[in-house]
Amino acid sequence: MNLRVLPAGAHRHASRDYSDFPDEALLALAAREDEGALAALYDRYGRVAYGLALRIVRDPALAEDAVQEAFLTVWRTAASFRSDRSKPSAWILTLVHRRAVDVVRREERRRAAPLETAGEPDAHGLATDEEIELSDRRRIVQEALRRLPDEQREALELAYYGGLTQSELAERLSVPLGTIKSRMFTGLGRLRDLLAEAGLDEPLVGL
Repeated sequence: MNLRVLPAGAHRHASRDYSDFPDEALLALAAREDEGALAALYDRYGRVAYGLALRIVRDPALAEDAVQEAFLTVWRTAASFRSDRSKPSAWILTLVHRRAVDVVRREERRRAAPLETAGEPDAHGLATDEEIELSDRRRIVQEALRRLPDEQREALELAYYGGLTQSELAERLSVPLGTIKSRMFTGLGRLRDLLAEAGLDEPLVGL
C-alpha cells in the first residue's frame, strides 16, 4: 500500500537519506512540506497503522482509506505535534484510529440510511416495526456517544466497533492499562445514564 495523494507544493529531496532521522525531525520536515519525510514516517509506521485500521474497520479497502486519510492528516497537521505531550508514534497511531473510527461511523450511517427512510410510505409499503425500532435505537446510541468526552468515546468505540481488548487499547494508545479501564468504566457509566434518560434500557445495543 502506498501513499497515493499529497497536496500541491510537496517536494522530496532526492539525495536525502531519511533512515537515520528521528521521528521528531521527520515530523518537523513534513511540516515544511517535505514529501520524503512523510514517506519515511509511512515506511516506519504504515504496516502497524494498517493493522490497527483493519482491526477496527474489518475491510482491507476501508482500512487503506483510513490509513491514507490519517497520513494526510499527519501531513496537514505535523506542525501541531508536541513532543512534550506524546511520542510521534503514539500521535500518528491516534490519528489512524480516529480516522478508522470515522470510517466505521460513515459505514454505519450508510447502512442505517435505508432504515431511517423506511418509515416513509413508498411503492414498497411501510417499514416494519422492527426496522423502525432498530433505526431509532441506533440514532439514540450514536447521539449518546457524541455526548461523551473524546477519550471515553474513542475507548468505547474501539472496544465495541474494533473488538480491541483493554490491554490492546492501552498498547495502541500508549497509556497505562489502569487509565483505559478508568475511561471505559466512567464512559460506560455515563453512557448508561444517557441512554436511560432517552428511554433505552439496553445500553450496549447499537454500538
